[in-house]
Amino acid sequence: MQVPLTPLALVARGMDAFPHLPAVIDDGRLLTYADLRQEAERLAHGLITWGLTPGERVAILSPNVAEALVAYLAVPLAGGVLVPLNTRLVADDYRYILGHAECAFALIHPELSPRALPLAGERPEMRVAILGEGEPGLPSYRDLTAVPPPLPFDWRSYPEANVLSINYTSGTTSRPKGVVQTHRNNHLNAVDMLLATGIGRGDRHLHVAPLFHANGWGMIWATLAVGAANVMLPRVSASDIHRRIAEFAVTSLNATATVLVMLLEERPTQVRPGVLVIAGGAAPPAGVIRRIETELGWRLLHMYGLTETTAFLTAFEEPPDYPRLDPAERARLKARQGTVLPLAGEVRVVRADMADVACDGLEMGEVVARGNVIMKGYHRDPDATERAFARGWFHTGDLAVRHPDGTVEIRDRAKDVIISGGENIPSLEVEGVLFTHPGIAEAAVVAAPHPKWGETPVAFVVPRRGVEVDAEEVIAYCRERLPHFKAPTRVIFRSELPRTGSGKVQKFALRRELADGND
Repeated sequence: MQVPLTPLALVARGMDAFPHLPAVIDDGRLLTYADLRQEAERLAHGLITWGLTPGERVAILSPNVAEALVAYLAVPLAGGVLVPLNTRLVADDYRYILGHAECAFALIHPELSPRALPLAGERPEMRVAILGEGEPGLPSYRDLTAVPPPLPFDWRSYPEANVLSINYTSGTTSRPKGVVQTHRNNHLNAVDMLLATGIGRGDRHLHVAPLFHANGWGMIWATLAVGAANVMLPRVSASDIHRRIAEFAVTSLNATATVLVMLLEERPTQVRPGVLVIAGGAAPPAGVIRRIETELGWRLLHMYGLTETTAFLTAFEEPPDYPRLDPAERARLKARQGTVLPLAGEVRVVRADMADVACDGLEMGEVVARGNVIMKGYHRDPDATERAFARGWFHTGDLAVRHPDGTVEIRDRAKDVIISGGENIPSLEVEGVLFTHPGIAEAAVVAAPHPKWGETPVAFVVPRRGVEVDAEEVIAYCRERLPHFKAPTRVIFRSELPRTGSGKVQKFALRRELADGND
């Protein structure tokens, strides 16, 4: 009586239950659940007819458009393995990923074809189609969806241990690593997303986070299981996000802290209230959380995870007295990463000897996990896989404390901790204070070499639009709120911060500037 745990079964449930509800909204295009089933099955049939065999890898390079979402269903439905490509990478990264993943097929959006087609030409064995109007000599999305399959697909028959996708990391300091995710991983993460968010029938979810980020953080499968609609966002801009929220009556969205700052700084006069914001990626500082909830009237759900955990491990759950707390205290608590999700498995914070840290909110250790959403391993990289799973646990590389109530709070990436005069300074702690400054929109704190202390914290700051900020005043502001040794000793102003292909601040680049004296 056991059935495989595959996210395709969740999608089929939604298609069976809600055939006439809207499933995908992409500006002028609307697909009902019945339309989506038909289009996904046609594309899956087209891929099989084109020569796709079970287990072959299919690269997808596309912004968040309806055709891409259909492809995320059709490729595994056809038995293939998704290889989502980050749209912000450089040519050498694409060249490496296509070869390392041994992609047999590639689906490329027309907007990105000038960048990708020359690389595809280097791999004559790889078949290429265009997710839109076709290029001369290449099949188009319309070509691949032209013929219906002779029989309906069985959406529930895929072994749960089968590989569903290979999701590559950003590759900013080394080659991208291919994270191997299974059908089971994605099914259980999607159910956890539903339990955490409460999204249901009639909701409309705006895909602000790119679909290539851990398969849309699992929100593709989650929304389609319960009769919600997927509102697509091809380009991330504050005006486009706010417009779609108003035009399509959006009830939820997923976004990183960087995007949240952008939405605060460039908001219209009238903002639709009550939107659920699922915040992930780099932790949103308490100051940003407070502003999202008080200035926009939205509710923020803080979640934590990595690509290697199929998106999410933990979520912050509001305690019973949460509504009675003042906004600053609510935001301070919500900046924590929270507690493990029901189906994720186990999460611990451990010392170097794998003993648990004290639940005192002070002792730092590494976050480790094991369970249902942990990746199968790194594709064609047994050494990295062995290191990641040392002593039977997945090692995240994130340093955290555990509070007396059991909640986890990330303090830093292990590589980003600043050691000054023998004292550990978590850069996220300092950034959290900087984000409460009324004149600061973005901030990143890194270590700079120091002749006496070894390292000293330096803050790179992006001022809020139209606000003048003084470096000495910022340092004094931090010294009033932090032990003096944790306060930045220098403040460097920038119009923007360098970011990875997934939108995270490239702290290694800032450290290199300081070491080279090029700041």
